[in-house]
Amino acid sequence: MKRTTRTAVLTVGALIAALGLPATTAQADTAAPRVDLRVLVVSDGGPATGAVMAELDAAGTPYTEVDLGQAGRPVIDSGFLADTVDGRPRAKYQAVVLPNDNPFAAGSAEMAAIADYERAYGIPQVDAYTYARPEAGLQYPVYGGYSGSLDGVNASVTAAGKAGPFGYLEGSVPFEDNSPTVGESYGYLSTPAAGADFTTYVDAPIPGTGRRGALVGEYRHDGRRELVVTFVYNQHQQQYRLLARGIVDWMTGGVRLGASRNYFAVHVDDVLAVDDRWDTELNCTPGDVDCQPGQGTPDPIRMTPADVDHAVAWQQEHDFTLDLAFNAAGSVDHRQDNGGQDPLTDRLVAKRNHFRWINHTYSHAFLGCRQDTGVVPWRCATRADGSVDWVSRTDISNEISLNRYFGQVSGFPMENGELVTGEHSGLKVLPQQPADNPNLGPALAENGITWLASDNSRDPSQRQVGPATTVSRYPMNIFFNAGRAAEQVDEYNWIYTSRAQGGSGICEDNPATTTCLPAPLDPATGFTGHIVPLETRIALGHLLANDPKPHFIHQSNLAEDRIAYPVLTSVLDGYDALFTDSAPVVNLRMKDIGVELQRRAAWRSAVRAGQVTAHRIGSTVTVKAPAGVDVTASMPGGTTLNGAAFGTAYAGTVSGWKSSSGTPLTLTLPSSSPAPSAGADTGADTGRSPSAPAPDTHVPAGVTEPVPFSGLG
Repeated sequence: MKRTTRTAVLTVGALIAALGLPATTAQADTAAPRVDLRVLVVSDGGPATGAVMAELDAAGTPYTEVDLGQAGRPVIDSGFLADTVDGRPRAKYQAVVLPNDNPFAAGSAEMAAIADYERAYGIPQVDAYTYARPEAGLQYPVYGGYSGSLDGVNASVTAAGKAGPFGYLEGSVPFEDNSPTVGESYGYLSTPAAGADFTTYVDAPIPGTGRRGALVGEYRHDGRRELVVTFVYNQHQQQYRLLARGIVDWMTGGVRLGASRNYFAVHVDDVLAVDDRWDTELNCTPGDVDCQPGQGTPDPIRMTPADVDHAVAWQQEHDFTLDLAFNAAGSVDHRQDNGGQDPLTDRLVAKRNHFRWINHTYSHAFLGCRQDTGVVPWRCATRADGSVDWVSRTDISNEISLNRYFGQVSGFPMENGELVTGEHSGLKVLPQQPADNPNLGPALAENGITWLASDNSRDPSQRQVGPATTVSRYPMNIFFNAGRAAEQVDEYNWIYTSRAQGGSGICEDNPATTTCLPAPLDPATGFTGHIVPLETRIALGHLLANDPKPHFIHQSNLAEDRIAYPVLTSVLDGYDALFTDSAPVVNLRMKDIGVELQRRAAWRSAVRAGQVTAHRIGSTVTVKAPAGVDVTASMPGGTTLNGAAFGTAYAGTVSGWKSSSGTPLTLTLPSSSPAPSAGADTGADTGRSPSAPAPDTHVPAGVTEPVPFSGLG
């Protein structure tokens, strides 16, 4: 034991000298190093390093990018990687991400500096996408392995992966196969090289054999640790989204700034009201603005009490709460037309505590400019002087206050500060109305509205409208004017096929539309065979991307054929099959989503401006951020802040927000959390030279550009 300790001390001194760090005293040499909570990403412009940076961005985890293709980039040397602060050795980065196991030329001083740095401070390295070879701890694929497409492969998390960085996954890691004509995945399957200290975390069957090959694993060698990834991916692909959290947790040891959770919320608009139905002969919606005035006969769709009972039972089965955005005029009108009776509203009032409720205005009126619907598409009406004829402040205010009063009398559990206007009206809508209604902000102010829904497809960024902050919502492509699957398919075919195939030709006019169809969907199978899996994939993609923005559908989709449920059930059941109970779906109401988005925006702005610093010394993490900026971090379970438990548990770590007064926040890690070590002796040959440059790897077109789902049922 005494000899080992002496060797470790000598190794530390030698390594610090090699890195060019000042060695002030023996005390400084043996003290726990300071490790800054920042990741170094050495990028090559490829999708894999781009995906890692996207994950760090989304979580709010600071990183520094060195682009190998950029002229004048900084040279990675000992001074770039480490220095001394207050007599203590400082590692400037807690992890290093490389495009592959060695992206530099043979004999590179930069790769040697990185290897020395990783040994000296116990810094882990991620090889974002590398060839399987002995330098990465694996056999060459030609020796009983595989090189090629992984489209549609069902990979698995191993027992070591579940016990390690991917413990939040049930085990299955399905690879996408969205198009039969486009290569979307590529990788190298192999087994550990002879004598290599390699632990496989994710593997897949090697074609033509009874063996499995590694896709993700940890290679320990030469006093260093590498997470070796042998398949290529982009930030949107499901296989990467499933593993992204574990990759970041592995490289940071679960100690980092930023946080990531999986969110899903669904708003149901037009509750109590009716929605006009798509006419399969006219290819428009009688009663709505897409039909000429007087064209066709309106055929309304409205929920029934049985639909309410079904919604309650579905929520209980899936442990999920829907947000119902209601229009009181729908109930008032129904009672007037039916002798004072409205069984739907009565049932919703009786079941009101099973849902969250949002003010959707009294009559769903359009609150922007006065619409001239005498033409298709509609246009803004103008006054005699040529100015836009805006809906007045009084009219907007009445729509908000009357609906709120109805909700309060009915006992709906609603937040008075939340509002969804009809069709997100009042906000700008191109091309007809390029600016917000100037009367909207004042009306919101006099009604105390602080959170205002917007359509993510046309207004994705959070912004201020008077006193309110917008909350962008994702529209699900389950149409408001469809209560039956056949209507949904018919309208879908009209929108997304060519004129020659009987469609609208929108795709011919706008080739960038990604949901265009090569042929019309089969009316009998198109809904379940194409629309449901596509909408599931899109929504699940948002859920897996640490994106709290809500989705929205309409009450018509919960009526008649109840066409929303196959999609919503597919999303939630698909999620449950992939994740353990440690990573539940986070289902927030609108105001909480708004707060989360607002906090993130302020945090990212501060991080990008260099106003946030954080470091770890032993079991202590110190974070400093500007006053008024809430701090977010992910830490091991048992971490405390000022003696109190920090954060809440999610997917194997604890995370949360903490307000900052501008003075440093100090977190204490649990004793079980391993600390970075300055050159702990491993008995390895620390004088080993870095390996030769990694061979070029194959990147298919479907990774460079995300491939939309294009299969036809």
